[in-house]
Amino acid sequence: MAAFDYTALAPDGSQRRGVVEADSERQARKQLRDQKLTPLAVSAGRGRVGLRVPGIRLGAARMGGEELALFTRLLGTLSASGLPLDDVLTAIARQADSRNVTRVALGIRARILEGQSLATGMEEFPQIFPDDYRATVGAGERTRHLSMVLQRLASHVENRDRMNKRLRLAMVYPAVLSVTAVLVVTGLLAYVVPEVVKVFIDMKQELPLLTRGLITLSAFARDYGLALLLALFSGFQGLRWMLRKDAPRFVFHRFLLGVPVLGKLLLSTETARFARMLGIMLGSSVDMLDALAIASRSVTLAPLQRHLKQVIEEVREGSALSRALAKSALVPPLLPHLIGSGESSGNLIEMLDTGAESFEFKVQNQLSLLLGLLEPLLILLMGAIVLTIVIAILLPIFEMNQLV
Repeated sequence: MAAFDYTALAPDGSQRRGVVEADSERQARKQLRDQKLTPLAVSAGRGRVGLRVPGIRLGAARMGGEELALFTRLLGTLSASGLPLDDVLTAIARQADSRNVTRVALGIRARILEGQSLATGMEEFPQIFPDDYRATVGAGERTRHLSMVLQRLASHVENRDRMNKRLRLAMVYPAVLSVTAVLVVTGLLAYVVPEVVKVFIDMKQELPLLTRGLITLSAFARDYGLALLLALFSGFQGLRWMLRKDAPRFVFHRFLLGVPVLGKLLLSTETARFARMLGIMLGSSVDMLDALAIASRSVTLAPLQRHLKQVIEEVREGSALSRALAKSALVPPLLPHLIGSGESSGNLIEMLDTGAESFEFKVQNQLSLLLGLLEPLLILLMGAIVLTIVIAILLPIFEMNQLV
């Protein structure tokens, strides 16, 4: 079975849009007519992963963080009640307010009816379910603790979504201020300054160095501004392409970790994510080596990923996790200390959750401080740039007054 998007005409004359599950388009139209709906358009191809074009994904279903958390929570709650997974997904699809959620639920259900696992069915939607998410679900299926894993995973997704929302909300004002500053300076250089300095050029007198520099910069922005934007865009796309390769990505991530403040912030974020995922895995009766392998997938920094691979090998050889983690400066000392305490006292999962909460709290505080400092700095920078432009325009006028 697959999911079909439809547009149909209701008996009262209103149009309805939604998703229906059927074996074929013909059966989908029949189901709509059985519901006293007149099919206007029924289309397949977007029920699973969207229209496939080499290198491009068109029409793919999407879920926000809040939708993904709710989807995971419902999946875990209904699974705990003993319902089969196909019935669980059918219930989620029927009560969903979003067509994307319905499309995803029916797409996964189609895979399950084909005999595949839940984690395998989620591979149809990699843009929604990342590797670590699917690996976590797969571990829950293998250990027969799927509902518990999904509940803990839902809490993790909710916490991550809450943090992302706070960050986006805090970034609104600096982003608006930055865009406004760029537009104001661009408008001054491209339109205002040329008209003003034209008067001084016609007088054929030697202009101050600051004014000549401003004229040169204005001419460059007017003549090559678009080319510069295209070059920056091309450079950004080229950097993204390079970062898909292991060696350039490792060098770039190593550079980021060396940046003051930013490096520690990134490490704290990655450490919190690793500790949270490892706690979820161990709390779901996954053995240590598999739990480490899955938790390491949640880490995105290449140098830390390399260190975690070494940690897994050392743990496999019999080393304690705390001792293996502490061998690299990339891991904040607090995490090995907490893990060592958990290993000795037998409450490792609680210590991992405590560590994750500590690092998440630290990240939130650091972000709040940085964004609080960024706002006045942007205002000062914008004021300094505008003041420089004004002074460059006024200097020739002051010199003219002195000559008179």
